[in-house]
Amino acid sequence: MDVEAIKLLAAGLAIGLGAIGPGIGIGLVGLGGAQATGRNPEAAGTVLTNMILAIAFAEAVAIYALVIALILIFVA
Repeated sequence: MDVEAIKLLAAGLAIGLGAIGPGIGIGLVGLGGAQATGRNPEAAGTVLTNMILAIAFAEAVAIYALVIALILIFVA
C-alpha cells in the first residue's frame, strides 16, 4: 500500500467514525424533542429552541471530523 492510499483510508475512517456519534446524538435529541412536545404541547417553543441548540453542538463534532479528514487528504 502506498502513502496516498493510506492517507485516503485514514480520511475515510476519520469522517466515517466521526459522523456516527453525532448522527446517533441528533437522532436521540429529535426523539426527546418529539416526545416532550407530545407530552406538553404548550412548551413546544422552548423545546424546539433547546433542541436546535443541542443539534448544532452535535453537528459541530461532525464538522471537526470533516476538518480532520480534509487535513489528512490535503496537508499530511
